[in-house]
Amino acid sequence: MKTEIYIKASCIICNNAVYKNGQVVFENPEPGIARFLLSVYRHLQTDYPKFYKMDNLSKIGWLANEILLKDSFVKENNTAEETGVVLWNANSSLDTDIKYFASTKEMASPALFVYTLPNIVIGEICIRHQFKGENAFLISADFDARLMKDYVSNLINNNILQSCICGWVDMLGETGKAVLFLIEKNKTNHSLPFTTENINKIYQISNG
Repeated sequence: MKTEIYIKASCIICNNAVYKNGQVVFENPEPGIARFLLSVYRHLQTDYPKFYKMDNLSKIGWLANEILLKDSFVKENNTAEETGVVLWNANSSLDTDIKYFASTKEMASPALFVYTLPNIVIGEICIRHQFKGENAFLISADFDARLMKDYVSNLINNNILQSCICGWVDMLGETGKAVLFLIEKNKTNHSLPFTTENINKIYQISNG
């Protein structure tokens, strides 16, 4: 039996800006993706030393998730086993793969090797929040709102998950983008129906 599912919150990080629910909450025109991500971390005023060890793909996904959940996710209403993470991108872990390959010409870097799988960003998110539900990282040439809607809706309609963090997290060179959605059954005053149209409408902000 299908149930009503809602987009409770969204977060976008791209083009040196951070959006929460469609509104700009932070900007930094300073060039360089690494410097920008560090500035977002400092803006959050959080203390999580492991952040500094992450690759850029994990950093942008981790930061987007922190902003997504802040003031939106009620941990007491969501069990760890029923909260999942499903992400997509086009470049897998290629950004770190290239850096790791370069390091092998002298001395292979174990610190980089740890991040040569795209689903490590999910691990970083789940470790931070102790999520233990279904998770998956899929590779797609382009953002596919219909696939996202169908995949996540199936998990919730079949009571595999009650809440899901889903979206697009991609990084290659100096170009990075994270578009995350918090999906739940519970409706709030600011919730939007979890439809292909609403997913695409939010994602389009990242193309602006």
